[in-house]
Amino acid sequence: MKRIPKKIFVITGVSGAGKSQALKVFEDFGWFCVDNLPIALLDEFAAFVERSPVMTRVALGMDVREGRVLGALPLLLRRLKLQGLDVHVLFIDAADAAVIRRFSETRHRHPLGGKISDSVKQERKLLAPIKGMADKVVDTTRLTLGELKEKISEMLGLTLIREMTLQVVSFGYKHGMPIDADIVMDVRFLPNPHYQAGLRKKTGLDEPVRKYILRQPAAGKFLNDWHRLISTLLPHYVREGKSYLTIAIGCTGGRHRSVFCTRWLAQKLRAAGYPVQEFHRDIAA
Repeated sequence: MKRIPKKIFVITGVSGAGKSQALKVFEDFGWFCVDNLPIALLDEFAAFVERSPVMTRVALGMDVREGRVLGALPLLLRRLKLQGLDVHVLFIDAADAAVIRRFSETRHRHPLGGKISDSVKQERKLLAPIKGMADKVVDTTRLTLGELKEKISEMLGLTLIREMTLQVVSFGYKHGMPIDADIVMDVRFLPNPHYQAGLRKKTGLDEPVRKYILRQPAAGKFLNDWHRLISTLLPHYVREGKSYLTIAIGCTGGRHRSVFCTRWLAQKLRAAGYPVQEFHRDIAA
C-alpha cells in the first residue's frame, strides 16, 4: 500500500504575536490542529500521526507555556526529521512595543507572569534557539489577519483565493432571508416566470425557464455585471481574512429567477476555478 506523506507544522513564537490566529488559519485550511501539546508527548503524538490513515496535515501550537522544558524542543524536532517526518517550524514574532500594547489592551496575563516588558525579554531568550531553526519567521507587528493568512498560504504553496469556501444560495423573500448571507442580491426586477402558464410548475433549473429569463432585455447585462462585481470583490474578502462567503440571491418565491441566477453564477465561478457550493433553499417550497 502506498505510504501517505505526512506533514507536521510546529507553530511557536512570542506570546501576543498571533500564534493562536496562525493556528486558526491552519485549521481553516483543513489541517488537524492541537494547541499547547506537552513536549513530553511529542514523540508519541508524531508516532500516532505516522500510523493514522487520515491525519496527513497536522499543526501543533507549542510555546513558552511549557516553561524551561521548551529548551528540549529543537533536539526533539531534529530527531523527528531524522526519522523521516516532514517537520517544519513557523515562528510568529512581533515588536516588543506591539506585544506589550496587545497585552495591555486584552489585559491577559503573560505566561511567564510578572511585569510584561520583563517577561517578553525573558521569553525571547528562551525562544532564541527555536527561532534560529525556524523555517519561516512572520512578523505580525503591522499585519492584519488577512495579510497573515496570505503569508501562511504562500508558505504552504496554496492559491489563497481558491481556499475560501464559497456558497451561492437561492431563496424566496416570502420565506425570509438567509441569516448567514454575506452578500444579497434581489432579482425581483426580472419578469416573474410564475405568471407564465407553461412555466409556473417548473423551476429555474429547467431549460424553458432559463430561456425565458435570458430573453428579458435586462437579464444578460445584469448577469455579466453581477459576475464581474463578485469576481472583483472576492480577493478583497480574502485579504481581510474571510474563509467562508455566502452569496444569496432572492426572488419572490425562490423557485424561478433566483434559482436560475444562482445556478448561472455558480457555474461561472466554477469555470474560473473557484470551489463553489450551490444550494436552492426554497425550490420545493
